[in-house]
Parts: sequence; C-alpha cells; structure tokens
Amino acid sequence: MKHRFIMDRMSPELLPAIAAFAQVARHASFTKAAAQMGVSPSALSQTVRTLEGRLGVRLLDRSTRRVGLTELGRQFLDAAAPGLAQLAQAVDGLDERRDAPAGVLRLNLSSVAARVLLLPHLADFAAAYPGITLDLHCDNRLLDLVAGGFDAGIRLGESLAQDVVAVPLGGAQRMVCFAAPRYLQGRRPPRTPQELKDHACVNIRLAAGGLYRWEFAQAGRVFEVAVQGPLVANDNGVLVAAVRAGAGIGCAFEGEVRADFEAGTLVPVLERWWASFPGFYLYHPSRAQMPRKLRAFIDFMQPRLREPPPRAARTGRQGTSP
Repeated sequence: MKHRFIMDRMSPELLPAIAAFAQVARHASFTKAAAQMGVSPSALSQTVRTLEGRLGVRLLDRSTRRVGLTELGRQFLDAAAPGLAQLAQAVDGLDERRDAPAGVLRLNLSSVAARVLLLPHLADFAAAYPGITLDLHCDNRLLDLVAGGFDAGIRLGESLAQDVVAVPLGGAQRMVCFAAPRYLQGRRPPRTPQELKDHACVNIRLAAGGLYRWEFAQAGRVFEVAVQGPLVANDNGVLVAAVRAGAGIGCAFEGEVRADFEAGTLVPVLERWWASFPGFYLYHPSRAQMPRKLRAFIDFMQPRLREPPPRAARTGRQGTSP
C-alpha cells in the first residue's frame, strides 16, 4: 500500500525539523549538515529523530560510515522539497527590498565548470557583492535543482533538460590534447589521432560510468577515438596533474591547461585536430521571481566570460562530464 504524506496535518513547528532533515539528506552527513547550520551533530540528530517520531516512519538509514535516505525518506523529501523551495523564495523576496543583493546563492555545477569558469573571478565577485555568499556544490552528476535546494546550476548545454531557462556562460569551448615535455622526450608525438594507439593516454571516466572517447574534427568531419593508458579518473584536475608528471597524453578543457601551455609545463598535441563545441550554460527552473542575488551573479559573470569562439570546427556534441 502506497504511503501518503499529508502535509496539512502537520504542525507548523515541524517546519524547522523538516528543513533540518533536508540538510542532512543533501549532505548525507549529520556532521556536515550541522556545520552548515551552526548546530551540534547530536542536536541535529535529535531533531531528526523527533521528526521521525512525529511522522511515525524512519526517514534515514544511519551507520558508522554513511547516512542515506530510506524509501519513505526519499518520498517525503521529494514531497517536501517544493514547499521548502517556496519558503526560500519568500526569504529571497526580502532581498528585493534591500539596497544591494544579499543572501546565500547555491549553485550546482561540475568541478571542471568551477575551475574553468568561476575560480578566476570569485575574488572580484566577492568584492563587488559582499552581501552574497556563494555556496558551490561541485558534482559531475546531474542533480535536481529544486530537490537539492539550489538556485541554479552550470552544465554543458547538451546536458540540460528542455524545460529550464538557460543562459550561456563563456562561449564555445575546446577539448585539447597535451603532454609534458618529460613524456615526449625520446618519443615522436602523434601526428594523427589514430597514432594515439601507440601512446599512453590518461582518460576521463564519465558521470554515466563509461570512458570518454576523444573527439576530433577536420574539414568539418567529426570523429571519435578510443584511447588506452595507465590511468582513468573522473576528475579532470587529477588527470591534468598526472599528465604534468609525465604519465602520458591527456585531453581536457582548454581553459584548464592554457596557463601550462604559456609556461611550457605542458605541450599542445594534435592541435590542428582539436574540435570545439557549444559550452556551458547557467540554468534555473523558471523566469518567475528570479532572486536579485542570481541576477547579480549572471550580470557580473556574462561580460567577463564572453570570448570569441575558438578557431576549430564545432562538433555540436560533447561526451565529457557536464
């Protein structure tokens, strides 16, 4: 028999406990959620236990290593998330009456989007908007914005659902190939993508679980190459560091290695074969009641990230983690 949660039977005093439960579910940890909320883990645990007692169900599975949602806990969180989001919007509405945007701006984005797009500008944004706190949740998986309590997300355009409002950030992007001088010493660099089979390649594990097939373009034709090598990881930062150390040839967003090219710590490989594609977008569920803090963030970042498209054929598709 399907269990139904009837929100209007709950007392208003349960709302803080529901919000606390949502924080624990989001962090999958009492300790992390307690630090975020400024309370002790034991007090937070007692709050959630009291809520479970009032509801008559167990919402969380607890062990010494992890905290996870039960089936009913997931159902309850999905039902409560829209209401919590509406309350957050009501608080955000108060910001509209202030002289300057303020509040916590929660963004869900991939780690590579954080490094390529945001990190170079965060200090200037903080100086321009001291009342806004950026809360960045870096995760290569696509998470539901409303259920996660996020104001917006940043992903590659192809990863977005059709019903979201999307704003381009940063223009076209390139995936580039590179190696350290140490690796290339005594070796002939590949002259075509097909010659990568004769080299050690450091590869990307996609969020869906498979391996990224490196994409190349020439004369308007786009093709993929499967590579092999000594290392696979799901974090581009780890892969770039491994290539710097001489582990093999790598493939990453151009913005992650541009400084290395300039410094000579990494050398471009197969440059004439590099392909470009439409890049990142900031997205949010609806145009209605956009918080001033989000509007300020978009208006600040867009001019700084607006660059001419790279000189390469656009693929129109991309297989890396969003």
